[in-house]
Amino acid sequence: MAAKKKSKKVAKKATKKSVKKKTAKKPAKKSAKKASKKKTAKKSVKKAAKKSPAKKKATTVTLGGNPANLIGSLPVKGASLPKFELTTGKLQEINNNSLKGKRIIFNIFPSIDTPTCATSTRTFNELAASLDNTEVYCVSADLPFAQGRFCGAEGISNVKTASSFRTNFGSAFGLTLMGGVLKGILARAVVVADEKGKVLHTELVSEIANEPNYVAAINSLR
Repeated sequence: MAAKKKSKKVAKKATKKSVKKKTAKKPAKKSAKKASKKKTAKKSVKKAAKKSPAKKKATTVTLGGNPANLIGSLPVKGASLPKFELTTGKLQEINNNSLKGKRIIFNIFPSIDTPTCATSTRTFNELAASLDNTEVYCVSADLPFAQGRFCGAEGISNVKTASSFRTNFGSAFGLTLMGGVLKGILARAVVVADEKGKVLHTELVSEIANEPNYVAAINSLR
């Protein structure tokens, strides 16, 4: 009888232990599942962050003190010129390949029919006469006919004109005005590049009504 009682007690203890082990395994499995769910959630968040494109920073200039945003930014010194196209007075497209082998100054402005833009065109025309192996392009969103008419009336022959009116130039150089009364045309800037298309100098004029720094542009070629 005593042996039977002992065997019953041993059996009860064994069953209790097995029950405890099973109950212990259940929360362990649940916690493992939760941990794996958290990991997969983190991975999906990281993937989504990688896929979402970074927003371009808006650069701000002013016109008479009133702010206007540009999307993108000018190419930095030491970088290659971005891929672009411009339309000449003969309604022909020019691009990076067209300008290889020559040093380039882009005198960029909103419209040749405004006083500051006209002044910058005249000034660069005078400066270009003393520059070797250098072409100066006065770039605006004006139609090529308007650009040609101005240069003809002013006797300007040392600079060339080019229009961005049907090209990607404004977006490629980060110079298209996104707001204000001049929305859709170009801000005032100067970009200088060497014979290989490497950027030597850039200036974004913070107040559109002001003239660019002519001396800094010319000195970058020396």
